Amino acid sequence: MYRILIIEDDRTIANVLAEHLRTWDYEVHCVTNFKNVMEDFREYEPQLVLLDIVLPLFNGFHWCQEIRKISKVPIIFLSSANDNMNIVMAMNMGGDEFVEKPFDLSVVTAKVQAVLRRAYAFRGTMDVLEHAGVMLNVNDATVTCGSQSVELTKNEFRILKLLMENSGRIVSRENLITRLWESDEFIDDNTLTVNVARLRKKLEEIGAENWIQTKKGIGYIVE
Repeated sequence: MYRILIIEDDRTIANVLAEHLRTWDYEVHCVTNFKNVMEDFREYEPQLVLLDIVLPLFNGFHWCQEIRKISKVPIIFLSSANDNMNIVMAMNMGGDEFVEKPFDLSVVTAKVQAVLRRAYAFRGTMDVLEHAGVMLNVNDATVTCGSQSVELTKNEFRILKLLMENSGRIVSRENLITRLWESDEFIDDNTLTVNVARLRKKLEEIGAENWIQTKKGIGYIVE
């Protein structure tokens, strides 16, 4: 389930958008204190931001720049200021899409889905494996949780891929070692333990703590 952060000072518009997106099974959080936009962003770790241009204190372009300093999360600008200059500025600031007010909710939904598809691909595609908020990009061996990503080594990638392909089921240590042998290296029980420990540490760094569970004497599972 994707998390969406709405940064919109018109409470009516923000609430209508939030309720509509929740019917599409998105998790949604609305910013209410416009002094603390970045605090909300860091705490919620959204996978998509809906950002109004005209806001109290600082405009949407400012917040887009602040977000871009720490994250590549997709940003869709919302604004009734539908002149070409604002659209150009929104894209130049790092925006991914632009929706003009007043908008049709079905158009917003379509754009949200399209941007998420471009950014992450939908669950079940061969390029991205997703489970419990963690996404593994098969093409570049990066794993993402919220707005944070980390690169994996060849062995860490093979371990995580096998665990995610079998989510909810225990994967034996023997099966994992067999998968690692595909790398043409000698892998023993101790090497597997070391690789799993390193993988867990990387997952913790991006906010996925205790994500891989040990089943003593059997193997590992992601539940």
